Amino acid sequence: MRRILYMFMLFAAISCGGRSSSVKQSGTGSSDQSDVADATAETVADTAADAVDEALRIISEAESGRRAASEEPALSSRSVKISDAIELDRTVFDFGDFLVSDGPKTCSFTVANKGKEPLTILEVISSCGCTGATWTHDPIPQGGKGTITATYKNEDGPIPFDKTLTVYFSSLEKPVLLHLRGVPRAKTVPLEESYGAFRCGDIGFKSDVFKAGNLEQGGSKSDETTIANLGKRAVSVSFKNVDPSLSLTVEPNPVPARSTARLIFTVSASREKWGRNEYLATPVAGSVSGSPLTFWAITKEDFSALSTEERANSSRPVFKESTSSFGVVERGAVVTGTYSFKNTGKTAFHCYKVDSDAPVVVSDVPDLEPGEEGSFTVTLNTAKLPAGEVSVIITLTTNSPLRPIVNLFLVGDTK
Repeated sequence: MRRILYMFMLFAAISCGGRSSSVKQSGTGSSDQSDVADATAETVADTAADAVDEALRIISEAESGRRAASEEPALSSRSVKISDAIELDRTVFDFGDFLVSDGPKTCSFTVANKGKEPLTILEVISSCGCTGATWTHDPIPQGGKGTITATYKNEDGPIPFDKTLTVYFSSLEKPVLLHLRGVPRAKTVPLEESYGAFRCGDIGFKSDVFKAGNLEQGGSKSDETTIANLGKRAVSVSFKNVDPSLSLTVEPNPVPARSTARLIFTVSASREKWGRNEYLATPVAGSVSGSPLTFWAITKEDFSALSTEERANSSRPVFKESTSSFGVVERGAVVTGTYSFKNTGKTAFHCYKVDSDAPVVVSDVPDLEPGEEGSFTVTLNTAKLPAGEVSVIITLTTNSPLRPIVNLFLVGDTK
């Protein structure tokens, strides 16, 4: 099949009368062309170019189909630094769309030991019984590599999933989370149905908002999603107006026609940004600019270097009440909640940032020395909320290793 298609492409190019420089190659856009007096020859060239594009599309779809049928798509050369001693080739494996009838889906994560001591994968725990894992049990020598292999049984029917593997390493106090994602289908659906929610030219996305998750100061967090080329020609994807704390990579790039690719994004922590923050980037598909994509992450302090004694002597906010109720009010009323607390720790308390899942006005959260008490208020205009039960979450990002994230609640009813 491939040989026949290539022969067809060659014949189409030859039929142009040797004017191959005027052929529009898939994925490169229209080439700069000199003025041509012979209009008939130019028409033949364009016809041949369309034939070449169609042949490339058929080859691309055939190769895409073989990749989809494979148990393990090609891994990226991009690595994720977990610590000075540990690197992973990825922390997320997205199977994309596949059929329930395909049976179990298997993938692998490669662990590289960049440290000076042997590294051991102590344990890998799956989030549910539908996913099993095996791993390298022998110590990984300096400069060596190990493998974590996971299998999703694919027995739950056509339900999207995001399963986690909790991995414990000998040189880390905290475990590392790996994700397996995918969308099982009862039958094959067009790419447009899966990736048509947000578009930039021929490139389709499932959404224009993406979660990077939690990260700590001094570190970064990577995640990925699947995008698709819905057009008939390969498309190069780039980004502009990218937030300085955000980096993005598309693999493969250009994205083959009628095929999918990985969009890998990494958010790096900044001490100028605490709590929940959004990071924007504008996609460009070929020469077409889209609307900005939003990537969000929650940043908190890194307490990993603290000793047991330092943790015990740290700040400790203790709130008298975690919930403030404003009772029943007419919709449109402006209500206020007050939150009182005491620093029962042995060092000063500080709140880096306050976030909320509703538009509220928060007074300054006081810094408290050991033993001091203080309070702050949260004001909410209920006109901006639907009538009925109200439950607003107020999230504090603090300097307390015992309570780095504090969730408070403002509740009531509007009528």
